[in-house]
Amino acid sequence: MSRITRRGFLRAGVATGAAVTFGGLGRRLLAAGEGAGAESRPNIVFILSDDYGLDGVGCYGSDRFKGKTPHLDALAAGGIRFEQCYSTPLCGPTRCEIMTGRYPFRTGGLTNQTAKNPRPQDEVSIAKALKGVGYATCQAGKWRQMSATPGDWGFDEYMTDPTAGGYFWEKTCTRNGETVRIPEGKYYPDLTHDFAMHFIERHKDKPFFLYYASHLVHGPILRTPDTGHGTTEAAALYNDNVAYLDKQVGKVVAELDRLGLREKTLIVFSGDNGTAFQSGTIGGRRINGHKGTMLEGGARVPLIANWKGATPPGTVLGDLVDFSDLFPTFAELGGAKMPEGVTIDGLSFAPQLRGQKGNPREWIFVQLGAHWYVRNDNWKLNRAGELFDMKESPFVEKPVPPDAQDEAAKAARQRLKSALDRLNPAGGKVLSPAEEEAEKARRQKRKQKQKAK
Repeated sequence: MSRITRRGFLRAGVATGAAVTFGGLGRRLLAAGEGAGAESRPNIVFILSDDYGLDGVGCYGSDRFKGKTPHLDALAAGGIRFEQCYSTPLCGPTRCEIMTGRYPFRTGGLTNQTAKNPRPQDEVSIAKALKGVGYATCQAGKWRQMSATPGDWGFDEYMTDPTAGGYFWEKTCTRNGETVRIPEGKYYPDLTHDFAMHFIERHKDKPFFLYYASHLVHGPILRTPDTGHGTTEAAALYNDNVAYLDKQVGKVVAELDRLGLREKTLIVFSGDNGTAFQSGTIGGRRINGHKGTMLEGGARVPLIANWKGATPPGTVLGDLVDFSDLFPTFAELGGAKMPEGVTIDGLSFAPQLRGQKGNPREWIFVQLGAHWYVRNDNWKLNRAGELFDMKESPFVEKPVPPDAQDEAAKAARQRLKSALDRLNPAGGKVLSPAEEEAEKARRQKRKQKQKAK
């Protein structure tokens, strides 16, 4: 196994993590220049799980699921497992960041309630970027919180659910803009899976981008088709949901194998935010925080990349990644130039996927509503100016006194403050006073629910 530690790879290269602004006023998306022939462009399958943090994946050291996520573990063994990947703490702003490659304060997608603010007529999406250079595009699964339809954002085909609840054993769904009745007893995740696999088979002879947005393991935690008769205990149902997610990942890989597409396809797996239910431990230690919090467990998520013949097998990579990086990474691999006149916050990690050093970022940025922080390998600075020692993350976030004389802490504070000053989140799109109050109330309600568990 090739293990590249955070010390080894992170310090190599000159990384900034700063936003990249592309000049000009147009929104044209052009094919990349030299060396971007169609034969070198992989299919891209991006699988996004829901409410699924590090503590749910066997290969990340989960005590509860050790040996119980065999398909995800196999993907990691055959490719790259990133140790430090960050989404946002909630699904709505995460999905906005994925689509646009831009931080929440730039688009207005700050919370679940404001994730509809970014509009497809105002933003360039990764789907449009890839479609513009010849990719067939498909979205299957969760779309909720974002504005308009997947079709408006550049997906040729899509299937999603029309309501906010009941989407595991749903009665209807939306397919390419039409409401479709689901046969009695059909499990909705199976329906979207079949839709996605049919898309792959029909487009196997040209580059395609599949955004497979699983609802698993979001609540309500209900039975799956594999759940034993009479099983109602919450922990057992949750285990079944994780197992079904892993099973569907395995079925995606099997279908690509069947079609002879594995060496032509990059598979990326991640989660939209940290764990919400039944949180577990890693090596006997509980991750600090969970979904909806600005702690490590709110946004630190698994990221596994597998491109047979390209990604070096068994690599564990310590490079910092946040979800703004997905747009430029997929665009580079697909041969699309970045949109002009748009500030893109992401940095491509495409070279790392080929086993190269690349240009790792020095810090990542996470925002939820009126709260944010910037974090590098060992330190974290939030909006309030509070510095945290993160050397024992994701388990411990140790506050550093403002008057601490430790030279490393003082230097970290200065570097991270400089990064925040350059970003200037407060100068972007912010919550109104009413939205801030509503968000405070929602956060308080979440805390009370967690305490009641």
